[in-house]
Amino acid sequence: MNPDPDLGRLASPAGPLEDALGGFFALRTGSPPLPTLAQAYEGRVPDGTDPLAFRVRKVARALGTPEARVAVSIAQQGLAARLWSVALGAAVLHGRIPDLDPRLLRWDADGSAPEDLWLAGVRSLPGDAATVRRAVHDSHLEPLAAALRARHPVAAGLLLGNSASALTGAARQLGRWAAAHGRSDLAGRARDLTAELLDHPDLRDCGTLDGTDFRRRSCCLYYRVPGGGVCGDCCFERPPHSSPPVASG
Repeated sequence: MNPDPDLGRLASPAGPLEDALGGFFALRTGSPPLPTLAQAYEGRVPDGTDPLAFRVRKVARALGTPEARVAVSIAQQGLAARLWSVALGAAVLHGRIPDLDPRLLRWDADGSAPEDLWLAGVRSLPGDAATVRRAVHDSHLEPLAAALRARHPVAAGLLLGNSASALTGAARQLGRWAAAHGRSDLAGRARDLTAELLDHPDLRDCGTLDGTDFRRRSCCLYYRVPGGGVCGDCCFERPPHSSPPVASG
């Protein structure tokens, strides 16, 4: 039995948070025949495939970039945004979060963005900053970064900056929703929780936070995508004067 009805409604294909805030905040329940995120991070997938490598190649094709590090950055930021959004949204709206144990969370590496996530059973956890940090940063983003860096030459600081950007992006979306619905209490909770999450040795030097506005100190490299530019929280005001390499052959 689900111990928390609010979280049960949250973790569903058409829950209230998805309706209100969009797909980044949605969480499905079930156990489809897909690898868990723990398997993806560890490279221990029963069928012998590498979901992370597959996802990076898929993102590279979609972006039209020959640079693996660019695809790695965008792929990692997309998954970070999903995980932070699910946890932060639940914590702000309900005061509790679903247990996002990577052994229980299944992921479709071939899905579209935002990625589909399925949770095999909803267990309720407190929605305080320490618990949210363990559920997302410690349990997911650290092993995800380690797995990606073992495969590709990408800077650790870039991935941490992506994580901070993903967190503050989720907070801004929550703040906009709260303001539109006259819920200043929820907007304040989102700001406070985000500030506390960013005040961590791994994230506090990633950028400057003003409310939910964030200016990062690194770049996600999106400007190197053909036709790309700088993001709203980028350390650059305009794309650096360099051109992405042209694929050979």
